[in-house]
Amino acid sequence: MKEISIDTIEQLPRVAQWIIDNINSYKIIIVDGEMGAGKTTLIKEIGKLFRVEQIVNSPTFAIINEYETRDGKILYHFDCYRIESIQEALEIGIPEYLESGNLCFIEWAENIRTLLPEQIMKIKIFVEGITQRRFSIG
Repeated sequence: MKEISIDTIEQLPRVAQWIIDNINSYKIIIVDGEMGAGKTTLIKEIGKLFRVEQIVNSPTFAIINEYETRDGKILYHFDCYRIESIQEALEIGIPEYLESGNLCFIEWAENIRTLLPEQIMKIKIFVEGITQRRFSIG
């Protein structure tokens, strides 16, 4: 387990770079934290470092956004907040995305917990002040 603390948003690239450097064989990355903790902001920063050409936005209403990096890799960004049942997740096709071999960053993963493989990277964001955040990564 790695703990990284930041005092300002300007320090977020350091966290994103550590995640990228240590992603290894993980394809499923859960980003957990309370509403407003910065889950989407972290995923946006990771997208920048992966050189995603599109603007990374929260997929709150779309549930899944797909992004392509400059070198042709695909990143999926899930926001499962509105998913109310595993049946709904199955109908959307979430298992196919998870099994695609592409990187999948998932917010509100507890709503699809039973669909997730065992090998996942977990990132928990703790709000420690107005701009201070602590990231627990493992």
